[in-house]
Amino acid sequence: MAFDGIVTKSICSELSNLTEAKITKIYEPNKNNITLGMYLNGNNYCLNICIDSSNYRIHLTTKPKTNPKIAPNFCMVLRKNLLGLHFKKIYTLGLERIVIIEFEGLDEIDDIINKKLIIELMGKHSNVILLDDENIIIDSLRHIKSDSDKFRDILPHTRYLFPASSKLNFLELKNFNDFYNIIHPLISENPSKVEKIISSTFTGISKSFISSITKNISYQKNDENYLKQIYESILGILTSTNLSFSTIYKENIAKDYYITKIPPDSSLIYPLNFYIDDFYYDKETNENFNNYKNSLLKNVINISNKYQKRLCNINKKLLDCESMEKYKIFGELITANLYKFNTNLKTDKITVINYYNNKELEIMLDTRFSISENAKKYYKKYNKLKNQLEIVAIQKNETEQELNYIQSIIYELDNAKNISELHEINSEITENLVIQAKNKNNSKKNKQKTSKLTSTKKLSFNPIKCNIDGYTVLIGRNNKENDYLTLKYANKSDIWFHVKDFHGSHVILKFLNENNHTLNKSTNILDMIPQELLKKVSNLAISHSKAKLSTNTPVDYCEVRFVKKPKGNKPGMVIYTNYRTI
Repeated sequence: MAFDGIVTKSICSELSNLTEAKITKIYEPNKNNITLGMYLNGNNYCLNICIDSSNYRIHLTTKPKTNPKIAPNFCMVLRKNLLGLHFKKIYTLGLERIVIIEFEGLDEIDDIINKKLIIELMGKHSNVILLDDENIIIDSLRHIKSDSDKFRDILPHTRYLFPASSKLNFLELKNFNDFYNIIHPLISENPSKVEKIISSTFTGISKSFISSITKNISYQKNDENYLKQIYESILGILTSTNLSFSTIYKENIAKDYYITKIPPDSSLIYPLNFYIDDFYYDKETNENFNNYKNSLLKNVINISNKYQKRLCNINKKLLDCESMEKYKIFGELITANLYKFNTNLKTDKITVINYYNNKELEIMLDTRFSISENAKKYYKKYNKLKNQLEIVAIQKNETEQELNYIQSIIYELDNAKNISELHEINSEITENLVIQAKNKNNSKKNKQKTSKLTSTKKLSFNPIKCNIDGYTVLIGRNNKENDYLTLKYANKSDIWFHVKDFHGSHVILKFLNENNHTLNKSTNILDMIPQELLKKVSNLAISHSKAKLSTNTPVDYCEVRFVKKPKGNKPGMVIYTNYRTI
């Protein structure tokens, strides 16, 4: 991301307006975040410090985070040392992504005390370090003990040393000639890599920031004016106090940003800080959603693969059962022709007349047994396969039903839009015995849960609500919500829609109880629905199903009273009668 030294310096410049703010609260929501609550001139502010390897940053925030009930050790150290102190000064070292915050206050005997908080924003090496007034480390969010001379020790009671860098400081350049003399020899060999060369030469300048500058330059890359415009653009932003951000979008999703001289939103007191706050909140929300979704998908797909393998084994057994009639005939023919052979004769085959088609049939025998014993073995094989066929047929039906249900879960996950929907799907997964079949420790607990029909579902029941031609249409978002919507919430006279032979949402049309419809005993409700309304609601059912990309899709509809859920059926699985198809 583009949280480089230039962004860090600009953010800290805004934060310097919080000088003399009092530290009132300190939290550590997770292992990568520290939040400082501050009070200044009647207003409360929250400073968020994040050292996540890919989302490291510092900024003011308005987005609440859940805090643990028991504060972690470093949080307690910060509270002990910083609560009640005043925010004295914040600054950076050149364009390094290192932020120093100085605090000042009085101790119990009114002596002045000074503390420093060092925030190192350096990818996977990011850290938050608390120092005393002599630059001795009191504690840090991450302790680092290094056996190499390349890295520093970050441990309590050791002296803090700033990280070394081999890059140059752009702020130390006197004029364009200095910049040109450094960069021109490097890009003369690789003019196409000017962004990367400048980024790797000067500290705190990101490749995306340089790219945002070069895309508006019309000169050739080997032209002196080309480098001059880059230099002046960087210098202009570093010396400007009127800065804002531009967002880089990819497939309509904000992927990156860079700082520009565009006038900021005048309605915000801290426009740079709150832009960063919103950007990373959306980014982390999307990342958490995708990670959660992929984790659930991986779990469900693994289970689906196990059932697919089971179904494959069942089909092999069914294939074996196809030969059972052959074994029965072998046994009958051997028994019918025993009088022709010596009963104690042991041979590898016999030839008999098959009285089913009056043709000769050669039957292979096991030479270890007599002819009569071979007849018994063939009968035994027949009976075994006959019994196996009955059991395996039941197993196949059950496995196909379970696979069908698992596919409905995969469909739900593919169409989930936010984390709350994923929570509900996860709840369904953990309560269902098909998914939890391998988890023996929780089987009893899950059985108790599935005995309830969403007794607490009303708390999270939130179907999609639409208005079509003045009629209310409700759409379930997952299997549990489909069950509750159809079997508990809907009236018996409401109209139920579902795409035929595809996984999808239950759709309920509230027809009779809207627009003051009256019903005679001889009138069929389905006949009263306008054809245009039927088409619109059916298309809505298709758009919330696995058939949304199909054409000429059949949709079944009937009154809710004709929709039933057989005992033991999986969530969302129902049967229905008295229906019509559009």
